[in-house]
Amino acid sequence: MTTSPPTDTGAMIRQLLGDALAYLYPASLRVVARLAIPELLAARPRTAAEIAEATGADASHLQRILRYVSSRGVFREDEHGRFHATELSEPLRADARPSVRQTVLLLTDDIYWRSTGRLEDIVRGGRTVFDDLFGAPLFDLLARDPERAALFDSGIAAISVIEQEAIAAAYEFDDGATVVDVGGGPGGFLHTVLKRNSSLNGVLFEQESVLAKHILDDPALAGRWRTAAGDFFAAVPEGGDFYLLKRVLHDWNDEDSLKILRSCRAALPEHGRLLVVDAVIPPGNEPHASKLYDVAMMTIFDGKERTEQEFARLLGEAGLKVARIIPTPGTLSIVEAVPA
Repeated sequence: MTTSPPTDTGAMIRQLLGDALAYLYPASLRVVARLAIPELLAARPRTAAEIAEATGADASHLQRILRYVSSRGVFREDEHGRFHATELSEPLRADARPSVRQTVLLLTDDIYWRSTGRLEDIVRGGRTVFDDLFGAPLFDLLARDPERAALFDSGIAAISVIEQEAIAAAYEFDDGATVVDVGGGPGGFLHTVLKRNSSLNGVLFEQESVLAKHILDDPALAGRWRTAAGDFFAAVPEGGDFYLLKRVLHDWNDEDSLKILRSCRAALPEHGRLLVVDAVIPPGNEPHASKLYDVAMMTIFDGKERTEQEFARLLGEAGLKVARIIPTPGTLSIVEAVPA
């Protein structure tokens, strides 16, 4: 007869209580980013009083925030009470390359914060409460709120800059092919794909308001791209060999995702490929970023991350089948689908 090792009940309780207060860390990161403290400390170490004087904050309260985030490695406090920049604080600077400052500000904005506070209502009701809180779905809200739209666009763009080169390198396109980026935002990923593959042509398909901010006007891509405006729920441009859906389907529930996929299937030639670039949730109980993002998607959208089986079922309903799943160095994978 074997016995289990004794359980450290105290340690478990401390973990649960610490986790229950974990929201204080992103709140503190927001303070640090909003006050541009990483930029100040990049120049030289400073005391809390010096930082408070430069930022207009209360020195005593600020010192407590700095001490806390330093315990997480964001800064380092020395024996003289001066705070130093660290490797972890570097990407929080607005001028860093890459920078996640805008993404941190987006993810800690009240469009995420308030919805997350109503997570129990979301789980009980089976739908986001975002519309109830803000009076409109997210994308409708952004269309009428330029300040929030700018934050959203810059925050998402910062993520894309970090991940898109590795994703583009993970897939081999056919020479001379045309790539249609469906819902491709300002075109950052399509720009990367075309720049890496000099024989490709590209079409950026988006709403007219988004296309006005595209970034494809690059001499390196001259003559190899065009834009097309429209609604991917209704139809997407024909004439492509590869159709891209990068970080698109996870914004939508299965019903709406199926509409997008059917639009793509209608335009896809028999030799064509649809590339769904999204997180694929792995089985098991191990931590994976996709499981965190999946919960985040239900708070502001009725979206979701999906497992391999869920992708296969959804694509099958749209007349497609999974050919292969290609992992990339980050959280996202490329789900390659072909006509069924």
